[in-house]
Amino acid sequence: MMMFQDAPCCHAVHNLKLHFPPYRWVFYFTFAKILKVSFKSKLTSIFKIVFPSTRPEVLLFLFFVSVYGVLGTYLAQHYRIVFDARIPWDAYFSFDNKAIVMTGGSFERHPLSYYFFNWIRELAFFISDGKTGSNFRLTLVWLSNLTISLSLVQIFKYLKNIIGLPLWLNVLIVVFFSIFSTNILLSFTPETYTYTLFFLVLFNYYTAIKFKKDKKIAGSAMVLGGIVIGGLTITNIVKVFVPVLFEKDVFRSWKRFGNAFFRVLGTVIIFALLYLYRIDFKYQNILSKSGEQYEKFSNVKSVPVWDMVVSYFFGGNILFPGFFIREKHNMKGFYYQALFMDVYTSVFPYIFVGLLLGFVMWSYFKNFRNKLVQVLMLSLLVDVLIHCVFRFGLHTSYIYGGHFVFIFPLMLGWLFCSYRQSPKIFSFITVTLGVLVVFLIQNNFLRMLEFFDFINHFYK
Repeated sequence: MMMFQDAPCCHAVHNLKLHFPPYRWVFYFTFAKILKVSFKSKLTSIFKIVFPSTRPEVLLFLFFVSVYGVLGTYLAQHYRIVFDARIPWDAYFSFDNKAIVMTGGSFERHPLSYYFFNWIRELAFFISDGKTGSNFRLTLVWLSNLTISLSLVQIFKYLKNIIGLPLWLNVLIVVFFSIFSTNILLSFTPETYTYTLFFLVLFNYYTAIKFKKDKKIAGSAMVLGGIVIGGLTITNIVKVFVPVLFEKDVFRSWKRFGNAFFRVLGTVIIFALLYLYRIDFKYQNILSKSGEQYEKFSNVKSVPVWDMVVSYFFGGNILFPGFFIREKHNMKGFYYQALFMDVYTSVFPYIFVGLLLGFVMWSYFKNFRNKLVQVLMLSLLVDVLIHCVFRFGLHTSYIYGGHFVFIFPLMLGWLFCSYRQSPKIFSFITVTLGVLVVFLIQNNFLRMLEFFDFINHFYK
């Protein structure tokens, strides 16, 4: 400490030499270099996980960005459907575009999305010179486009690096996933679901990498995942904790169990403090608002429950059903036409959904001892309980696909992996998937034409 407090002198230099011999300088210099290399290595590793890092990944990313980009750019430049300052919610399929972009949504369901969408909104205003015209919409659309395209790359990475499927099959499954109604809609929709899909897929891929190396999920990653994923939609924070149940020897060693417990506890405490700070520590509002939301979104009985589960929750997030139009108002005297999904009216969509769910359950039972499969299916179970059992938002559950729809292509990947050594079954699954892809393309293309017919009439 003397060398900082006293003026330089021979005595100070002499003391410096006594306390810091030359070999220690070598040690500190070497340690600093190791830290620098370690940080650089960590940063490189993160970038390789998040972004395209191989030629096939880059090509896939560019392809999806281009295709979705054409759709989104055309919508943003010619229609008001993506963002209309007069319409806070429900312009199409119950998405709350304006409300989410301007306020982050209701705090009881989206506790920290206010801060996330502040950045997005300010960037869009910066590019559009503070106006909410076509440039504003274009910025929102392209942020959604990039996010969904990166989500598809994450699926590809999981199939290739974790499951280990051949390239052609990875591409087939990713293309199949890319034409799900959820991905088509979210590619131009500025909503919490858009970004939640990306972060959930990314977290599952990160978890799979750790499990493959028999490592635990880092505490920092769990905290960050809890804040981002739970902050965008509070119920999804449970999915951040699901992988902890399957960490190596977590229930066989008190030390490992204690470590897992404190990682979860730390995440919960930090998230709770941020949540309370967001609402000025008025925690009574959480319970009252949550009760109001549950009553509002769980008591719709216009359609049989089984049909809402099939047509809306599972089917509507993958295969577009028919649409119908309803008049809405913004509570300030402005009336507008809104588009909603109907239940299926033909037997073929029900067969499609049945086959896909059959493949998912087949994959689950075939890979029952696989930890990563259990993680995926328990995550899906969270949404099934919320929307199908407790019926929260079941009548509009076709918008919640961003929370769980990525599980389907990954489960298909695990199913293919199980039958690598069984050519006949492998071929059967491949052919069936090919038929499903063709049917999905044909159906969703025709439904998107109906969507354009709607916006041509009301949102030019």
